[in-house]
Order: sequence, then C-alpha cells, then structure tokens
Amino acid sequence: MSLSSHLPALQVVIPLASAPIALLIRQRHLSWALMMVVSWLSLAISVLLWLQVSDGSVISYAIGAWPPPWGIEYRVDSLNAFILVLISGTAALVVPFSLHSIEHELHQQQHYLFHTMFALCLAGLLGITITGDAFNVFVFLEISSLSTYVLIALSRRRQALIASFQYLMMGTIGATLIVVGIGLLYLLTGSLNIADIGIRLSALPPSRAVYAALVFLSIGLALKLALFPLHQWLPNAYADAPSSVSAFLAATATKVAIYVLLRFYFDVFGLTLLKNAGILPLLMLLSIAGMFVASAIALAQSDLKRLFAFSSVAQVGYIILGIAISNDTGLTASLLHIFNHGITKGATFLLLGIVMYAIGSTDLSRLRGLGRLMPFTAAGLLLCGLSLIGIPGTSGFISKWYLVLSALEAGHWWLAFVIVASSMLAVAYVWKFVEVAYLQEPDAGAHLQRKPVLTMAVPTTLLCAATLYFGLDTRFSVGAASAAAKVLLSGVGGVSP
Repeated sequence: MSLSSHLPALQVVIPLASAPIALLIRQRHLSWALMMVVSWLSLAISVLLWLQVSDGSVISYAIGAWPPPWGIEYRVDSLNAFILVLISGTAALVVPFSLHSIEHELHQQQHYLFHTMFALCLAGLLGITITGDAFNVFVFLEISSLSTYVLIALSRRRQALIASFQYLMMGTIGATLIVVGIGLLYLLTGSLNIADIGIRLSALPPSRAVYAALVFLSIGLALKLALFPLHQWLPNAYADAPSSVSAFLAATATKVAIYVLLRFYFDVFGLTLLKNAGILPLLMLLSIAGMFVASAIALAQSDLKRLFAFSSVAQVGYIILGIAISNDTGLTASLLHIFNHGITKGATFLLLGIVMYAIGSTDLSRLRGLGRLMPFTAAGLLLCGLSLIGIPGTSGFISKWYLVLSALEAGHWWLAFVIVASSMLAVAYVWKFVEVAYLQEPDAGAHLQRKPVLTMAVPTTLLCAATLYFGLDTRFSVGAASAAAKVLLSGVGGVSP
C-alpha cells in the first residue's frame, strides 16, 4: 500500500508521536521546531484528504485491518475533512506565533511542556474529528481536554489555575455524560461504529433508552461546546490562558464539540427523532439567549480578552441556531460560521497576544490611543470586530447572511430580526474598543515595552487576510460547507417512527 493510503492514520499518529519526543527533548527551540514540522505536516495531510473527498467520496480506513463495524474505523467525508483543515491550519499558524509569545507568558523551563501538551491537544482534536468510532470520540476528547487543562494552567497568571480547575470540573461532568450516552447506544445496538449505530438504530422503535442517550449526549456536548447557560468555563479559560492557547482553543475546541454534536444528531439519531423529542426548539431558545446575554455581558467587560471570550459564547449561539433551524441553508450557515468564526476569533486572540507582548496588558485602561501606538494591530482588531458584527466584505457577513436566509426559508421571519438585533450588541462592544483605541489620547509617556517580531506578525496577518478573503471569495468556504450539510442531511441515522 502507498503512503497516501495511510493518510487518515498519519493525521493522528504524527502529532501523537511527537508529544513524547518533545517531552524527551526538553529543549524549547528544538521542541518548537518539532511542532512546526508536525503542524505543517498535519495541514498538508488535511488538505490532501479534503482533495480526495471533495467530489463527495468517502475514505474508510480500518485500524489493524479489522473491517468496520468490528474494528476501529477512521472515516473521512466532506464534513470532517472541512473541520480537519480548520484545526490543522490554525495549529500551523499558532505554533510559529508561540515562539516569542510564550517567552513572556510562561516560565522558560515550561516551554517544552507547552509544546508537548500542544501536540497532545492537536492529536486529540484531529482524532475526535476523523474517527468513526463512538468510544474513540470519547478517548480523543479526553486527550484533548486533559492537555488543554495543562495548557491553561501553564500561564503565569494566578487566575489561570482557577480557570483550569473550573474547566476541569465542568469538562469532567460533560465527559461523564457523553460516555454514559455512548454506553446506552452500545446497549441498544451492540455497536460502537457511528455509521453502524445509525443504521441499527433506524430499525428500532423509539424508546426511553434512545431518548435518554440523546439527553445525556446533548447535555455533555453542550458543556464541551459552551452552549449558554453551560458556558461558565469558557470566559475564564480564554481570558487567563496564554495568548497562543486562547487563539487555538477559540478557533478549534468548541468547533470540534459542535462537529461531534452534528455527527450524533444527524448520523445516529436522525432529524425525525430530534423533532419528535422537542430538542430543536430548546436549542433555538438557548442559542438566542446566548446570543443576547453573552453579548450584553461582553459589553460590561473592561478587559479585551474577556470581552472577546464572552463574544465567543454569543457566536456559538449563532452556530447552534443554524442547527436548530435544520434545513439545508441553516446547516450550511452553521458549518460556515464554524469556519469563519474560527479564523476570525483565532486572528483576534493572536492580535491580543501581540498587544500583550508589546504592552503587557489587554485591559482597556492600558490601551488608550492604541491606534497610534500600534496602528496595524488596532486595524486588525477592528477588522475582526467588523467580522463578528457581520459587516459586508468580512467572512462573518457570509455566515450571518446564510443564517438569515435559512430563517426566512423556514418561515421564521422573526428570527431574521433576532439575528440582526443581536448583531447590534456586537456593534456596541466593538465600539468600546474603537473608542479607546482611536478616540482617546495615549497616556503620557506611553510606549511599547517591546516590538512584535516577524514570527508573530506573519501568522496574525495571514488570519486577518483570511477574514477578509473569505468574505469576498466564498468558493471554498460555502462550497465545502454546502457539501458537508448535504452529507448530514443524507444520513441514515434515527429510530423508525
């Protein structure tokens, strides 16, 4: 067999194997160089896999030559290939950024540990996305979560320990609920292969056990993806983590949890069961509440990292709203926003990392006149803010446009008004930054502690450029999201009515 036939396995094996190597090296520059190679190899593999399935085909890779559903299967289609590109692409840009960023946010002797945990987190997120085995979803979820707890706690900020512990507690509860839900599905079907569970479940009548599995998985994944009001871990985790960690998590972690939710909802339970269970109206209610409440709380924040962290909770609401509408355009909008919000929020936290590096704080009181002190960084933050609002010409506009279209197609004209109204709150909290950065004078004697270096500027510029590019050229993003939505809606999962 050629090397290309093993790409699904290499997607996970390469970052997973690099973690113990980075731990043994214990030299920060060598471990960083290793992660550079690993992250860019992961991106190359993701792109190659996406090219192989972009025509609608599916790759099935049997681990250990045991055919599915008896053995563990890695399965790649238009949906998870799209997510793999987002995860690996973000990692490939965050790793070079981290070289200098962590020098002033972590103790030097912890740098090799940062790269070790980053490799594990990357392997876990890629594994969650590519595996076709339900129990392996849980295993990789724990790998990514445990490494994330350490990455957050590595920060010099004392609050990071509290944030990490809070995330640990809520993440453990979520993981427990998820494994109970998977266990119930195994008892019902005798299978752990996600596609096979969907087929076997479709031959069963509705039962309390099926609804119980749906509830356990829904609540557990809602904790992981930070759906309001189960979002309490996210603001502290994003605000207190090192900047590189915040950027990577904001762009990928909640997005992967949403992907898992989509897989179970459409490939296992099916749209008919979701409607009969009344889960979609509840998701719609919680998503709308999150869009407004989280945006209002963001408006009250005095620290930019915390402000944009609460903004992430609101943006998760937009993604879940598209799932709740559950038509083709709605799912396309959700998948589009997973991608578009991922690149926008990744760029946002990298920009804030540059601010932290140059000024030493992201508190608004320290950022007066930032537009004069750091004109390019301030312009980048403004661009990302416009994308979060949904201004035409940015990637965020494309997502919200499709979301409004899906609401109108479903006959929910009032939802279109809700989407626009909630975006006005985004205008308000972005204006807080504009007022401080552009309408106030720098403090007397204000200066940059250090100038941003090339390894920080280039990745950040690329993500900012992507925020603009995918607002103007939507062939890849819309095309991939639309194909992925069709994969979901063509699923055979669900119990018989």
